[in-house]
Amino acid sequence: MTEPLLSVRNLTVDFPTRRGILTAVDDVSFDIMPGEVLGVVGESGAGKSMTGNAVIGLIEPPGRISGGEIRLKGERIDNLSPEKMRAIRGRRIGMIFQDPLTSLNPLYRISKQLIETIRTHLPLSEAEARKRAVGLLDEVGIPDAARRIDDYPHQFSGGMRQRVVIALALCADPDLVIADEPTTALDVSVQAQIIEVMKKLCAERGAAIMLVTHDMGVIAETADRVAVMYAGRLAEIGPVRDVIKDAKHPYTQGLMGSIPRLGANLDRLLQIPGSMPRLSAIPPGCAFNPRCPKVFDRCRVERPDADPIAPDRRVACWLYPEVTPA
Repeated sequence: MTEPLLSVRNLTVDFPTRRGILTAVDDVSFDIMPGEVLGVVGESGAGKSMTGNAVIGLIEPPGRISGGEIRLKGERIDNLSPEKMRAIRGRRIGMIFQDPLTSLNPLYRISKQLIETIRTHLPLSEAEARKRAVGLLDEVGIPDAARRIDDYPHQFSGGMRQRVVIALALCADPDLVIADEPTTALDVSVQAQIIEVMKKLCAERGAAIMLVTHDMGVIAETADRVAVMYAGRLAEIGPVRDVIKDAKHPYTQGLMGSIPRLGANLDRLLQIPGSMPRLSAIPPGCAFNPRCPKVFDRCRVERPDADPIAPDRRVACWLYPEVTPA
């Protein structure tokens, strides 16, 4: 069996404060296989982006990884020095951020930013790096790339800037690309184009994608598997078709029920009552229990782990008995 490209085990991210330690990511485990797209979905504050930042080593102090481990192709990377992590970031792990203007320096031409990134990670001359940069811009769908490479970021539209950021993330042919809500700031037609570009380029290059989003439509269109997060923990993970067709966790069922469907004759969409708890006020037992329509006594006192209920699915819910692998 193929080894996971990325293996995250019992990842915990803490933020020490004067009032105590706040846990933003709590005992999260998942794998991403080579060439696979794993969607990570949940409400704002669920811990999606923080998990991605932990993988790429971009947690702002005083935040810290306080438990678990992260392995890239079998090599542990969560305990590396900042210098060694910088060598991995960009070369082996690429990053696509939600707002392209946070990734691009408005004072420098696109050519300078792409060429500098390429030459940082690959042994190429200035001319070779420029040729590669033009090729990347052409691949991501920038018209007249040879001329536009010398434009500034403000001379591109939002969708075109995001294409430039994708080219920037793929400069050094990384094994893994972490895309943190890459389509949120774009209109729907441009979203579809950006998703298609990401899928095509990563499939051609054999890169895996960790796609962080709150949009189940984007997940359904793009991902092979989906991980649903709630209050810093994994609620459910499995093949995207199975999770969409037959969601198991009550929170996932609520997310799916809130999506309008063609042909459905409903007066109102389902909604999940209440809101995500603050990190300082996560309830005992299952964090979702105050909002859960199926809550019972055990949910209020014991916290469920994301245990297997089928060979390729895990759910953190007391409604389902754990299945022991054969």
